[in-house]
Amino acid sequence: MGQKGNGRYLLSSHDMQTGIDRSSPLPFYHQLKQILLAEIQGHELEPGTRLPGDHELCQRYEVSRTVVRQALSELESEGVIERIKGRGTFVSPPRTAEGLVQSLTGLYEDVALRGSTLRSDVRRLELVPADTQVAAELHLDPGQPVILIERLRFVDEEPWVLTVTHVPERLAPGLLDEDLTHRSLYALLEGEYGVRLARGHRSVEATTAGPALARHLGIAEGAAVLALRSTSFGPDGSPVESFVAYHRGDRSRFEVDLVRRPRAAAHPLMIVTG
Repeated sequence: MGQKGNGRYLLSSHDMQTGIDRSSPLPFYHQLKQILLAEIQGHELEPGTRLPGDHELCQRYEVSRTVVRQALSELESEGVIERIKGRGTFVSPPRTAEGLVQSLTGLYEDVALRGSTLRSDVRRLELVPADTQVAAELHLDPGQPVILIERLRFVDEEPWVLTVTHVPERLAPGLLDEDLTHRSLYALLEGEYGVRLARGHRSVEATTAGPALARHLGIAEGAAVLALRSTSFGPDGSPVESFVAYHRGDRSRFEVDLVRRPRAAAHPLMIVTG
């Protein structure tokens, strides 16, 4: 196993035995990528560990700089490493798999199931008139009162997602006085206000962070963001809550389980453009 020194990862003589197989038909960059990936996944390279520089990797594995850059580029695109200008290349924290698109759970429940902690910085909690879009999502007339909740949410004290939620005021009028710092909104709605959530519709789209969102999430302007949009419905089919959540693309991924039903009718692919 390697050793760390001065913030860098130093490969031991044992590590150097794992090298490029020049008789293999696999491209050198692919082999180097797999070597680094094996070390990271085997916990020899912990999150936050700095990788050796390009020049050092070239010398260690006797490959060209093009090979090294290609290997690191693929690892970066897959979220395994992150390259910080002026500082170097570091092992990324693992992206957290979210089940939020396949079951009607909130982030609080999803994070708790993983053994992590969630804290919400409530930026806004106020009564506002529903605009046209919110009114359509919640089956209200424009201008009807809704409770707006804007929360910057931290997973293990790292900014993770900015969520803007709307709830019809008539369903939970006391919500304005609640402390949502460490509480699940869904549990609160169900436990304190008797609001049942039976089903929901969610969609995910890729976007980029503008200046304000980048500042909130601690990422670079223009960085990848996953926008999760959701509307939840009660047993009678009436909407009870809607939200849009902007997740950091470098910390989250969404997983969906699929089942192929026999003799299912074919449906055309729908592509929605903005």
